[in-house]
Amino acid sequence: MPIKVLAISDYSEFHSVRPEAEIFIGLKKLGLDVHIMTYGDCEYAQIFRDNGIKVIDFHPQKKFDKEEQKFIRETIVKEDYDIIHLFNSRAIIHGIKAAKGLKTKVVLYRGYSGNIHWYDPTAYLKFLHPRVDAIMCNSVGVEEIIKKQKLYNKQKAVTINKGHRTSWYDKVSPSNIREEFGIPEDAFLLINVANNRRMKGIPYLLQAMNMLPEGLNIHLVLLGKGMDDEENMALINAGPYKDKIHLPGFRPNALENVAAADVFVLPSIMGESITKSVIEAMSLKKAPIITDIAGNVELVEDGVSGVVVPKKDPQALADAILKLYNDRSFTSTLAENAKKRIDNELSADRTIEKVKALYEELLQNVNV
Repeated sequence: MPIKVLAISDYSEFHSVRPEAEIFIGLKKLGLDVHIMTYGDCEYAQIFRDNGIKVIDFHPQKKFDKEEQKFIRETIVKEDYDIIHLFNSRAIIHGIKAAKGLKTKVVLYRGYSGNIHWYDPTAYLKFLHPRVDAIMCNSVGVEEIIKKQKLYNKQKAVTINKGHRTSWYDKVSPSNIREEFGIPEDAFLLINVANNRRMKGIPYLLQAMNMLPEGLNIHLVLLGKGMDDEENMALINAGPYKDKIHLPGFRPNALENVAAADVFVLPSIMGESITKSVIEAMSLKKAPIITDIAGNVELVEDGVSGVVVPKKDPQALADAILKLYNDRSFTSTLAENAKKRIDNELSADRTIEKVKALYEELLQNVNV
């Protein structure tokens, strides 16, 4: 009998969930019996159905709800799943409770490298719950955080990156963002895509821009919500590149804007895993400059497929920008290697095989 799996997640936003959703389409193609519990009218629900995957039109709406837990439990009992794979907070809390006393194996996903502490009672509702059989960690950094926790079976955490296919981005065409903001075609264009949260380290990037020699043909686009806050604007207005830093806000065509740039810069200071926006930029053949935080540092080979600098070090960021600006051939080589890095080390096919192997290992002593 094939392994029978129930995945519970929200597949409403096509591009953001694609790497996750494609895992289960791939597992179905490998012969597993895959069911998905999600919103039945979302775009990916139909794609699942088209690939022979049963879709259960349900997703928990509340953080704690006995009726929602009851529905999930009744589904598990009725379908006799070998594995339930839970991806978001509501799915995890409800799924763990629903599986109480049942033989089904419980697998969680963790894509963030912070905020798990053995002394926090709420951690035992999710990732440190004894009912959990395995945690799929999106990076070694996440795995290491989990394994540091006391009073916890450290063998449960295993690194399996959410893989991509660079072919997903073959039809992405550069936007007209240069024309829109009066950026010369020969300008060296840096781009960052993020919502302006402290963990993203945007002030360090703006400080780095202020450290560059004046008069260089360098522009920076900060794409995302909240980039024009008081701190950022003060740094921009105090520097020599204030007229070359552009803040379009949030845009749904972020990928097209990245495709129009030369280099992707992410100055994060904490809390990432392997950032999807960096993977997308590398897939689009853009050289990345990133910081050495846990998770992301695994994504780029420094000097081979991008540049890695110390976090919270604007001078190092400025030096990296200047190096790529002055050596376009090196930048092009990094960009080529960045795409190869995704193809070779972070492919969706590798992820699918590793998830299948995890399921098989969990079930090796179980009569399935």
